[in-house]
Amino acid sequence: MTAIATTPQTASDAGQDAYLLRQQQGAVVTLTLNRGARMNPLSSGMLSAMQQALDQIAGDSSVHVVVLAASGNHFCAGHDLREMRANPDQAWQSALFAQCSQFMLSMTRLPQPVIARVQGYAAAAGCQLVSMCDLAIAGERAAFALPGIRNGIFCSTPGVGVVRNLSRKRAMEMLLTGDMVSAAQALDWGLVNRVVPDAELESSCLAFAQKIAAYSPAVLGLGKRLFYQQADLGLGGAYELTAEGMACNMMFDDAAEGIDAFLQKRAPTWSGR
Repeated sequence: MTAIATTPQTASDAGQDAYLLRQQQGAVVTLTLNRGARMNPLSSGMLSAMQQALDQIAGDSSVHVVVLAASGNHFCAGHDLREMRANPDQAWQSALFAQCSQFMLSMTRLPQPVIARVQGYAAAAGCQLVSMCDLAIAGERAAFALPGIRNGIFCSTPGVGVVRNLSRKRAMEMLLTGDMVSAAQALDWGLVNRVVPDAELESSCLAFAQKIAAYSPAVLGLGKRLFYQQADLGLGGAYELTAEGMACNMMFDDAAEGIDAFLQKRAPTWSGR
């Protein structure tokens, strides 16, 4: 397991080790938030470590899928409120939210699919983190909330990702009440893909990731990019984009290999091209 960004950048992180841990199992990389004692807040240092990790993974052909996990009993409590109160000027706050927004966009733009592995509480920017992953698996005792309203802060940036997973009225309910949503509700509302027993969370998530990682990395990257691009277009533009995308896909070596393997009733051997 590799440590990432070992130098703490805030007083609240002083004396602790790496913000983020990286472990690779075959074509699956697990990035683990490493501030479990404090519910893994998204401090400026944590965001820097996560951005660094994604930037490295983006160009790593050995990685087909990323799992975003967390140490301790909870996934992520959101931004580091201690750090935020220690830096009250608007310029610093703007820089923090710009940094966070850039990281969230980086997950969407990453060629590899990202799966959130959620245990315990995922609140505010932690809930945003789940919503911006491509897929999410939660333990049965996981819970989700956008509770900023209770502390005089409307969770505007977390709402960007959440409303793209849930209906508008469900998202507004979370934003306006701050109420906790159970894992079962999150599954029903579309925030997570599946809920598993807590004891099976790690193994279930790895099996899910390995299933996806077995496919052509070139096709995974193209498909993810086209999916998000077409989702922001009107119907005609979406079909125009994806039709051309599929034509380009058919030029891939892996497309030819996949079709030949199907016709010859054998397992394909992907080249990544």
